[in-house]
Amino acid sequence: MRQFGWVLMAAMVAGCALVPQQPSTGEPPVIDEIESKARGPEAAAPPPDARTAEQFDTTTAEDRAEVLKAAAAPAQSNALGTTVASLGDPSDPGFWLKTPLVTTEQPGRVEYAAAGTKVAVTLIPIDGPVTGGSRLSLPAMRLLEAPLTGLPEVTVFTR
Repeated sequence: MRQFGWVLMAAMVAGCALVPQQPSTGEPPVIDEIESKARGPEAAAPPPDARTAEQFDTTTAEDRAEVLKAAAAPAQSNALGTTVASLGDPSDPGFWLKTPLVTTEQPGRVEYAAAGTKVAVTLIPIDGPVTGGSRLSLPAMRLLEAPLTGLPEVTVFTR
């Protein structure tokens, strides 16, 4: 059964690599410096031959430390609610959550109670009802210690 999980994860990651990238508008997001690092503007796109989670996750140890530090820093935040998160496009670098819980791109934080972890992310709006699911970046799922092939329930906060 464990081998099936690895095969399923590999198939999901490989299939996600085939999703075309949306063109950039060229306008930088309006967020503070720490949160812009959370999005990963310096994070490189994965190589075209990437096949494993490690190959798709192009964040550095410094990037990961920065978003963990930002998530732990005391800041005023508002809980937006909980959402079921699936793995987002692994070829889209950085720390983000695409969710119907927001209507504008903004800095935020995601907490995964099952592992007791949290990470700073950029919240990106997607169409759908607020009860709809969300998509979480590969680096964020890995830092949250959430199962890549699962559907973890996370709590979402604005910063």
